[in-house]
Amino acid sequence: MTDRWARAEELFRQREADRRYRRDDQAWAAHEDDAYDDYDDDTAVIPRYVDDDDEPPAPPPPAPRRGGQRPRAARQETPRRPKRVQPERTSRPRRGRRSRAASRKAVERKRRRRNLWIVAGVFVLLFAGAATFAGMKLVDSLGAPDDYAGPAGPLVVVQVHPGDTAQQIASTMVERGVVASTGAFYEAAVRNSSMSTVQPGFYAIPSRSPAAEAVSALVGKQSRVGNLVVSEGRLLHDQHDMSTGGRYDGIYRKIAEASCIGTGANQKCVTYEQLDAAGASLDLAALGVPAWAMQGVKDCPDRTRQLEGLIAAGTWDFDPSGTPEEILRQLVTASAKSYESTGLLQSGADTKLTPYETLVAASLVEREAKPQDMGKVARVIVNRLRVDQMLQFDSTVNYTLDRTEVATTDADRAQETPWNTYAMRGLPQTPIAAPSLNALRAMENPEPGPWLYFVTVDKQGTTMFTDDYQEHLRLIARAQRSGILDSSKDNGGR
Repeated sequence: MTDRWARAEELFRQREADRRYRRDDQAWAAHEDDAYDDYDDDTAVIPRYVDDDDEPPAPPPPAPRRGGQRPRAARQETPRRPKRVQPERTSRPRRGRRSRAASRKAVERKRRRRNLWIVAGVFVLLFAGAATFAGMKLVDSLGAPDDYAGPAGPLVVVQVHPGDTAQQIASTMVERGVVASTGAFYEAAVRNSSMSTVQPGFYAIPSRSPAAEAVSALVGKQSRVGNLVVSEGRLLHDQHDMSTGGRYDGIYRKIAEASCIGTGANQKCVTYEQLDAAGASLDLAALGVPAWAMQGVKDCPDRTRQLEGLIAAGTWDFDPSGTPEEILRQLVTASAKSYESTGLLQSGADTKLTPYETLVAASLVEREAKPQDMGKVARVIVNRLRVDQMLQFDSTVNYTLDRTEVATTDADRAQETPWNTYAMRGLPQTPIAAPSLNALRAMENPEPGPWLYFVTVDKQGTTMFTDDYQEHLRLIARAQRSGILDSSKDNGGR
């Protein structure tokens, strides 16, 4: 009886243990997947279960019943289910089986990596193409640039503008057909230290020249053409000095000399006569006459003198390959800008003169005064014009004479011309010379003073000013005693 009871108790305990701790592998696997869906790292969660009592006491065996019936406790009593606590996160090796979320993310990472590889491949191809192209260019650049072998051809005129670099000059040389490529010229220019001395202007260079020869010609002194220097007080036409008989070259003569291109039998120049004829043209706009001088030029009674004073004193560059009209237009246009830079167009508030009249009066100042006296001579002109007194300047008498000197004769002063201020009132018809900018500024802003007369009293150029006529006569006598007013004409023209 006892053994049978012990066996029954053992079977009971075994059934209870199996029921309480039984593990269904499929259910456990499903539970495991659900439990790890939200994790994507190497940390696993191990659930821990505890019973209400660490060691629950075995239930007392039921009292035996008659007839050997089996106890009913197993069917009537259900043990308590264990209380489930929050899982604790503990580090343990990643389980071999990956979760569905991790699989999806792994697929996504794989797709991104594949896209990155594709993009990287495209960039590699583009970079390789660019490197190949650059390499080809580099190889080309390492080759010698195109250059003429010679012999050189006819001369052509090339202009160097202010501020031009060697590369810009090279481009001009190519455009004019002087050199075959900018590279060839630039390389030759870098090797020639004299390139830094090249000045703005016009140069006659042989066409189809080897680059080294073109650079040598450019820096050589003989290639400069169209460079004109006009001194202060110079006239358009030639005159001769009464004392020496020497020719005093006019502006037209100077232009003709500066216009020559080439040497020997191949030399080409614009002539003095061609310039004189071109300067008499009725197409004043084609000659570059500015608007403020247009009416005064139209009123000129002698067409060959109509451009007098419109080519200013100074240094000028012109293209000698042009026609006489084009050359004059270049010079007149540049001179007008120079005159206007002094404030000519805004002058006249004090003097009551138009811009063209101011230019005419400035030419008288240039011919009559030394630089230190220009402001006073300008005031004498203004004062005499205000009182309607004749200017009576010897320079206006000499203007139309072929043979001139400081002193003039009574016969010279008696000649009535549109310029002789001994025979007419007011200003001459046109300027009588090319005034300097200093003379023009002096006429725009005369020095204040009451003077009406002035005379140079000695050969050192001392000039005396007065507003008293009797004092002026005494100063003239002083000048005669010093020999400054003696006329060579009165002594036989010698």
